[in-house]
Amino acid sequence: MDWNPPTGEERYLKIESYVLDFIPDCVQRVQRHSGVDDVTIVGYCFGGVLSTIYAALHTDGPLKNLVCFTTPIDWSKMTLFRQWTDARHFDIDRLVDTFGVIPPEMIIAGFDMVRPAGRIAGQVRLWDNLWNDEYVAAFRRAQRWANETLPLAGEYFRQTVKELMQKNALYEGTLRVGGKLVDLKNIKVPLLHLLAQYDHLVPPECGKPLVERVSSEDKEEVILPGGHVSLVAGANAIKRMWPKLDQCLERRST
Repeated sequence: MDWNPPTGEERYLKIESYVLDFIPDCVQRVQRHSGVDDVTIVGYCFGGVLSTIYAALHTDGPLKNLVCFTTPIDWSKMTLFRQWTDARHFDIDRLVDTFGVIPPEMIIAGFDMVRPAGRIAGQVRLWDNLWNDEYVAAFRRAQRWANETLPLAGEYFRQTVKELMQKNALYEGTLRVGGKLVDLKNIKVPLLHLLAQYDHLVPPECGKPLVERVSSEDKEEVILPGGHVSLVAGANAIKRMWPKLDQCLERRST
């Protein structure tokens, strides 16, 4: 692998950087540009994890609604990833100290390992639909999206593996960010969590504890047909997920 790791400050970014600095700054900018005080945050996959942590730590903030897509809470249910990152044979410290910033090729390879034949099967389906312009266009969009994976800050990756994957700290209630305990019970705003029935990365049982553990009186969990990506992208997402989100936010944001 031809990779020259960056040596700048970006390698030292942690979960704290996103939850305590980046998201609050984004919220303030949205408030300023929109002229509206109340803000709804929508987080997809790990974006949902960061949004959930933010909501649990900023209970006096301007958050009005929290929406999460395929957000992992009980990381013990991510069985393959747990096996691969087992501390007995996966030295996360050596990996991060060597690379500094985790290259996108390594991240993509990790996802491919979950479904080793996925890319080959995709190519076969492409050949079967080669004369279908709509299918080819959708395939190319999906491939471009998948291949534009960004590198990860080393310390962020180290913290994710150790605290979430290995210790399952978010689910166990032992996760601390910026010295503060992340307690899901602190979340009281309206919550919508959308899960994918056939998600091979974040199975529904991995995300279910979110709705179970928050203190929100107005909370809803919806499991829709689809996978981790097709839940939010593609023709079925337009018919199922996005209308559902629109309906929920319409009555919760007035």
